[in-house]
Amino acid sequence: MRRRSLLLAVPAGLLTLAGCGDDTSGKPAASASPSGSASEPAPVKIVNGPLPGITAGTKFGEKPTVAKGPGEPSKDLAVNTLIQGGGATVAAGDYLQANYLGQIWSTAKVFDNSWDRGAPAIFPIGVGRVIPGWDKALVGKKVGDRVELAIPPDLGYGAQGQPDAGIKGTDTLVFVVDVVNTFSGKSSAKGSAVPQNDAKLPKVGTNTDGKAPSIEVPKTAAPTKLVANYVLEGNGPAVKPTDTLLLQYKGVLWNGGKEFDSSYKNGQLAQFPLQQLIKGWQEGLAGKKVGSRVMLVVPPDLGYGDKEQPGIPAKSTLVFSLDILAVM
Repeated sequence: MRRRSLLLAVPAGLLTLAGCGDDTSGKPAASASPSGSASEPAPVKIVNGPLPGITAGTKFGEKPTVAKGPGEPSKDLAVNTLIQGGGATVAAGDYLQANYLGQIWSTAKVFDNSWDRGAPAIFPIGVGRVIPGWDKALVGKKVGDRVELAIPPDLGYGAQGQPDAGIKGTDTLVFVVDVVNTFSGKSSAKGSAVPQNDAKLPKVGTNTDGKAPSIEVPKTAAPTKLVANYVLEGNGPAVKPTDTLLLQYKGVLWNGGKEFDSSYKNGQLAQFPLQQLIKGWQEGLAGKKVGSRVMLVVPPDLGYGDKEQPGIPAKSTLVFSLDILAVM
């Protein structure tokens, strides 16, 4: 199992599809440190140094080796963009996907890094879910940027530090962050379109503009078995049954095509552990590639069965369009 980042408090429970009418924003629940204080911080002054040099791994995507801090650190937040990217701008409220390495200024001791976990981290940015220094420094950066930060204690873990990680309450923290991607309520899958030639199955729109795709349900008998087809096929890793997914989705009834739930309506992405979802999602999404749009036809026995849900009559066959944006 992948070791969790020190940056983000891990919520005890995440939302499920048990009731599709519930809030599906997917936002992690507020939690205690190490995500930092929930109170509104004072205005932050940002300076461009001092910052330690990078002695190896200087290219974007390479794990960096960072020198010990030169002398005394600034009491302000120090930020320097080492490599300029040309991608999308990170906005507050986005899910930021980033590789990073964190170490202590005075000793150069590395306390956390995503490269050794084998995958970038993903977390909400600019909304108090990570340490304040990250929220202040990374909003406004671009995908493809490599950014170096020196974060004073009051914008890191505060006077309490993080003893388990060897971080004292007086430690300034140094991070090198590679901004890999950013996702928002306007994000879409970007895979290649796959022909939808079966007239007996729903046809899903292939737009990638962040708007909800159309779902055209045929006026024929619903399939009695699960259907899980690519609409847009991505090139990311295959989804594992144990993964937590970052998604856009829309659900309609087979009978009549009425929409009953959608992440597009509130402009917020959904974050779901696959194991906690209806069986049709678990079976239909496992093995599919990240970056894809998938059409699912879920028969009642893999959905909600004979239990009525808000907007969903008992024994309903359900049709979903799902954009698999990332694995958390």
